[in-house]
Amino acid sequence: MSKQGRTKASKASNTSSKQSGTATTAQGNSVHRNLGTRQISMIALGGCIGTGLFMTSGSTITKAGPGGGLVAYTAMGIMVYFLMTSLGELATYMPVSGSFATYSARFVDPALGFAMGWDYWLNWTIAGAVDISTAAILIQYWLPDTPGWIWSLLVLVIIFFINALAVSAFGETEFWLSLIKVATIIVFVVVGLAMICGIMFHPAIGLSNFTYKDGPFVGGLPAIMSVFLIAGYSFQGTEVVGVTAGESKDPAKAVPKAINEVFWRILLFYILSIFVIAAIIPYTSPNLLGASDADVAMSPFTLVFQRAGIAGAASVMNAVVLTSILSAVNTGAYASSRMLYAMAQDHLAPKFLARTTKHGIPMPALIATLCMELATFATSIFGQSFYLWLVTATGLTGFIAWIGIALSHYRFRRAFLKQGHSLSELKYHTKLFPLGPLLALGLCLIVIAGQDIPAFASWNWQEIGMTYFSVVLVLVLYLGYKLKYRTKIVHLEDIDLTTGALNSAQSVQRISPDSADVQTGTATSATANTTTHY
Repeated sequence: MSKQGRTKASKASNTSSKQSGTATTAQGNSVHRNLGTRQISMIALGGCIGTGLFMTSGSTITKAGPGGGLVAYTAMGIMVYFLMTSLGELATYMPVSGSFATYSARFVDPALGFAMGWDYWLNWTIAGAVDISTAAILIQYWLPDTPGWIWSLLVLVIIFFINALAVSAFGETEFWLSLIKVATIIVFVVVGLAMICGIMFHPAIGLSNFTYKDGPFVGGLPAIMSVFLIAGYSFQGTEVVGVTAGESKDPAKAVPKAINEVFWRILLFYILSIFVIAAIIPYTSPNLLGASDADVAMSPFTLVFQRAGIAGAASVMNAVVLTSILSAVNTGAYASSRMLYAMAQDHLAPKFLARTTKHGIPMPALIATLCMELATFATSIFGQSFYLWLVTATGLTGFIAWIGIALSHYRFRRAFLKQGHSLSELKYHTKLFPLGPLLALGLCLIVIAGQDIPAFASWNWQEIGMTYFSVVLVLVLYLGYKLKYRTKIVHLEDIDLTTGALNSAQSVQRISPDSADVQTGTATSATANTTTHY
């Protein structure tokens, strides 16, 4: 075997995960597998319950009618279900912190993993800056005479200490923050249904708003398509469960449980919440379009609670939305720091970012992430127009990440069978393959293509450039990396299915130096062509 082949095989084995409580990096540092099943289930549940539901869900009803809003959320929910089951199959077989970025590099093309990882990290850092700004505004609801930047910095410091202590501290904090959101939705649905049936409101509201004027469907199919975007944004964050698999105590049990049990609860919460809002508030109400991330008084939840006669509804919802914002910043700091850490492991980012503390925290990656959030937040103070441009320009990143998940799973399953494996070897596998990932892929592409049709109709290039900046960024990163390092789409028979797999003992045996060249003819590392890039 050649010296080059031995070197690559050695680097491949260094990136595999040890299942005895840690996941080892190329530098010998490790993140710790300390997230319990209870925590991962609640993180997955709370990950996509946020301001999208609490604040802007009413706009789907205004734009597409009560029936159209329900159809849009149902369609997006089904798409996310297939994406989550695809991610579940990947994460239980190969639980790594890099999640879909690592999978994209491993199962599709190292250049795609590079593009996905950096784009996703940038999106979370910008989203984090938006959220800490919003948190300050929400706090000023109670303390209007205080400067907002102080509260933003305080939030950032709190998030740093939560994430810097131990992964269990992050998991426990996220568990309770998510629990508050879930409890709020349950109370909201119970109160809403009681109002509809006449138990808390006389006379009974009933379902007359569903057939009011042009209801239940307003604007037909084009209107429903247009609100797919809003519904899709509401579900973004579910993919974080794939990142948590890298630090789960028992990913083979925790990830399937989180996906199988949590998704149906999410869909139930969303559908029932939209149903309640549509039944109680007419789609013609201007208040449904008046809510923003910080205008709690116009939240559909606030409007319903006020109509039910609940005192202090706006103040209560302000607290709940603030909790949701803190949860989003907390999750974003975790997900983006782990993504940066995993890319450094795979030689797709500077190697110092793969270092961890003795408690398993990738501190350099966490500090880099929060510094980027702080820098982005500073642009909101000194350059508001540039700040707003950044926010708009990264809007499609979530859908791009979902495309990466669908592509990775499709090629993983095909490679798994082509290399002589049986589905019985998988601890969790999706149903309706290949329909699931292909359907999710198609819907994501439709949503991205239809993001800003009016801009294309008027050929507003500035608007088009801003809307599709994320797409352009991913293409530039992908093509730039591909041209520089001459990476290729990995052949199915050459895809490495062993490094980092859950059954690590078998993985180490199968990628031993004596057999590495025989298996692939090159190297078995997911990023074999990238081992000297940083």
